[in-house]
Amino acid sequence: MKTFIGPHLRRLRVDQNQTQAQMGKALGISTSYVNLLEKNERSVSVSVLLKLMEAYGVDWRDIAKDDEASKLADMRAALQNPIFEPARPDLPQLRAALAHSPDLANSFLQLHRAYLAVSDQFMSLAGTADGNEALVPASPEANVHNLFRTQQNHFPELETAAETFWAGKEVPVDDVYYALKSRLRHKLSLNVRVVPTDEMPNTLREYDDTSGEVRLSEAMDHPNRVFQLVHVAALIEHHDLLEGLLKRSGLEDPRGRARYRVELANYFAAAVLMPYQAFLDEAQASKYDFDHLATRFGVSFEQTCHRATTLQRAGAKGVPLFFLRIDKAGNVTKRFNATDFQLAEYGGACPRLEVHTSFRTPGRIVPQFVELPDATQFFVFSRTVDRPSFTRHSQDVRLAVAMGCSLDHVGEIGYADDLSIAAARMTKIGINCRVCPRMDCDQRAHQTVILANPVDETRRGATRYSS
Repeated sequence: MKTFIGPHLRRLRVDQNQTQAQMGKALGISTSYVNLLEKNERSVSVSVLLKLMEAYGVDWRDIAKDDEASKLADMRAALQNPIFEPARPDLPQLRAALAHSPDLANSFLQLHRAYLAVSDQFMSLAGTADGNEALVPASPEANVHNLFRTQQNHFPELETAAETFWAGKEVPVDDVYYALKSRLRHKLSLNVRVVPTDEMPNTLREYDDTSGEVRLSEAMDHPNRVFQLVHVAALIEHHDLLEGLLKRSGLEDPRGRARYRVELANYFAAAVLMPYQAFLDEAQASKYDFDHLATRFGVSFEQTCHRATTLQRAGAKGVPLFFLRIDKAGNVTKRFNATDFQLAEYGGACPRLEVHTSFRTPGRIVPQFVELPDATQFFVFSRTVDRPSFTRHSQDVRLAVAMGCSLDHVGEIGYADDLSIAAARMTKIGINCRVCPRMDCDQRAHQTVILANPVDETRRGATRYSS
């Protein structure tokens, strides 16, 4: 069997800082023969292998070892990634790369292994282990959040459209539901019907274009029924406006586009029910008393919180706030942000945030001062909100929301009136455990992926991840 040692021979010569002529002299062969050996155009003889061992002290079995087959298989496997689809190298090209550029091939394989490791970390952050994904795509929710963040959570076009919704008419809060039903019936030929939960199980609202009907579940309270009707009106009456915003977003994923359209319609609904200037004036006058705002505008506590994050109109800005909603397991179910606070998307919110504690005191505001790893400080206040219950078996469907602002705006928030910033204890928090550098945190649930501290077997820290 012929043995080719081209890449190994060249690497040995380079390591010895020799020319082909110098190596030929050391081995007792011609320069041209060394050149042919390095190009794998000649197989190596036993006598040359022995001379290599004698002249350079290398084991002939190491230099003659043929690992091309395994590397070729590794390269072919790596190149199955769809990102190489447009111009995937064929087998002769791969063999040529291994023969003539072995270091480049090794570097490629090393880079690919690093890519797999990082992809695995990101997929663990994203809560997915789908090994068939070539890249780690952002979720539709993440894309929507980023688009809203780019807009500073404010859409002037939707605000303008919302201001013309009632065509200049003043509709009292207690008449909004009736006015909406009349509007949908006369302007859009849509009838509104409240249906029993067993007729529409696990569904809060259905819009049936064929029958010309909007069905609302009896499980929804009054504010949410009103909100859903404005949402439907937005989807129909402002279809072109929503499509224009979608086109501008650059989103191509159908799921992402659908999610973005829903959130834009939600934004519109909030802007109609809580007109910008009126809501801003009342928010400032009440020092952001969200229970008061909910009562004044006939909406829910959560809807007022969400609306407050959108008050970023040039020349008439409110307090920049972030909004975070979690379930009992700590999963982030909704987030909007007009601040520099970094909100968790995957892996659960930081357990040191009192938003988790608010489940122990339903319906009550829980205030807290927090400090992020970059030393930025925020005032955060949390409260539980209840979701619709369809049956007695689905009672206590409770979530918690957290709102926050930088310390620069604490004086504008009434929930901080009885608190002293100077005497406040700053709770040191992170985004979530997987990306938090606070290794000594006694609430750590995961090993961080951004640090690689060695494990000290002689010491046990506050958690199993710190030694």
